[in-house]
Amino acid sequence: MTVQNVTVRHLILDELVETAGSDDYCLCMTAECNVVYFKPGKTFYRTDVIIPVWFKTNANPKYICYCNRVTREQIENAVINHNAKEMKDVVRLTGAMKNGQCLQNNTTGKCCGSVIQQIIDRALVSDNSGDR
Repeated sequence: MTVQNVTVRHLILDELVETAGSDDYCLCMTAECNVVYFKPGKTFYRTDVIIPVWFKTNANPKYICYCNRVTREQIENAVINHNAKEMKDVVRLTGAMKNGQCLQNNTTGKCCGSVIQQIIDRALVSDNSGDR
């Protein structure tokens, strides 16, 4: 997945911003890998990023909506314990997807809506099967 340079520059440590150059980066989606952003000749690791990367192993907290600091657990809780069935319910209960500045705040540089929907769908299946 490609991430725009503006996203990378906004999410790395201040002292590293000048080393980022002007090219876009690839995002390493491997959970166990410490690399977050990379391009030929330049790599930024988890320790170089100012926020926890939700899909990386041991990220804490696991923000899904970075703009409003809404976690995976809050979304699951809205579905399982507060009967949220749709995106609008999760938005109302958690505050997710308000004040959207995803390009600067989300590690992917994209809107979190599709990930939130995946979490809702999984939580609904889990809740309906009795797995809590």
